[in-house]
Amino acid sequence: MTDKFIIKGGTPLKGEVSIGGAKNSVLKLMAAALLAKAQTQIYNVPDLTDVEIMLSVIEQLGVKTSYNKQEKYITIDAVNITDVTAKYELVSKMRASFIVLGALVARCKEAIVALPGGCAIGERRVDFHIKGLEAMGVKIKIENGYVHAKASKLTGADIYLDIPSVGATENLMLAAVMAEGSTRIQNAAQEPEIVDLANFLNTMGADIMGAGTSEILINGVKQESLHGIEYTTIPDRIEAGTFMTAVVATRGKAIIKNVHPAHLTFFNDKLIKMGANIKLIEPNSLEVNCKSRLESINYVTQPYPGFPTDLQSMAMVLLTTSNGVGIITESLYENRFMQVPELRRMGADIHQDRNHAIIKGVKKLTAAALSASDLRAGASLVVAALMAEGASTIENLHHIDRGYENFENKIRLLGGKIERKEELSSSTEVIQNESYL
Repeated sequence: MTDKFIIKGGTPLKGEVSIGGAKNSVLKLMAAALLAKAQTQIYNVPDLTDVEIMLSVIEQLGVKTSYNKQEKYITIDAVNITDVTAKYELVSKMRASFIVLGALVARCKEAIVALPGGCAIGERRVDFHIKGLEAMGVKIKIENGYVHAKASKLTGADIYLDIPSVGATENLMLAAVMAEGSTRIQNAAQEPEIVDLANFLNTMGADIMGAGTSEILINGVKQESLHGIEYTTIPDRIEAGTFMTAVVATRGKAIIKNVHPAHLTFFNDKLIKMGANIKLIEPNSLEVNCKSRLESINYVTQPYPGFPTDLQSMAMVLLTTSNGVGIITESLYENRFMQVPELRRMGADIHQDRNHAIIKGVKKLTAAALSASDLRAGASLVVAALMAEGASTIENLHHIDRGYENFENKIRLLGGKIERKEELSSSTEVIQNESYL
């Protein structure tokens, strides 16, 4: 059985929508909970397949967990860790689970973690993770597709990252929490999720300064200094940006609730330059609307606080029907234009040259049978289908389900015409019968 979306476009999205917890943060908080020999509760946890996978990864280590989906919190009892192996069949499903490497080395002084393998949007090497751990005294051996890490003790070190890798920054932060002395991570990633992880660890009893800047200092603490906590995950800035894009793309008007506006500063600035209206109406609520055709501008993806690569495909959808020509430069991943062939099938005028996409705005997109290739490309196709003329179908929804909780339900709350249909066949065809909508 496979699921597909059936979407009838052309309806402006209106109303209110509440953003869930940040996927890219909660997964790392779950790994961080392994550090304390105690019970920890994490709140504002979105119901996503990635969360389920991470639960399986840490349960495999002997950790007890429970997940209250209705109340959106997870309980992690890490008093005992009975296994230090994160197996390939789970790690291969979600690269973020590689983050248990740093936590296990810190807590158990040993870890055997599968290399995560390839990624649809491009190469994501783990060299920086390994070199940083080695600088802290960890002996690393790679064989049979697994990273074998062992250390009699971890010692603080000065670590410089050649690029501000989010995953490497997080893994090294976790490893350094109980290292002897101080660890300094230079050219560290500055994303809000890094700050959330540091806040979580400090609440647990760690001593971390500088998160959110290019230099993070971690002063090692003893195991007994770490304790169980209750902690609430930050809102998902990428989900917020996705819904803001959908409202603007359909020329609607909506209130986006449960957001941290400061996390979206660069993105909001770009939308405003294109012609959207964004107004802060409460500390954690934004009113977004757009009445007329947007103007094309250029985008370059950059590490935070620059324009986020996870919203690049959303920007492209907006440019497909904007006035003029816009250029998107993807500077972080080599295969992140996977939505381009699908958008072309909807009538978009896009020329791709390596990491540049030149988008000439057309008057409208038209419905087509579409297939999601990855999480963010898939979500951008949903937005494109909402703004297109006619009824579109989108297959391979498992990609989208990785990062968006109750996606179709939230879209329907805003008046969007979208349904999920389960069927036996994997073939995709545009549904002419609009009774589903």
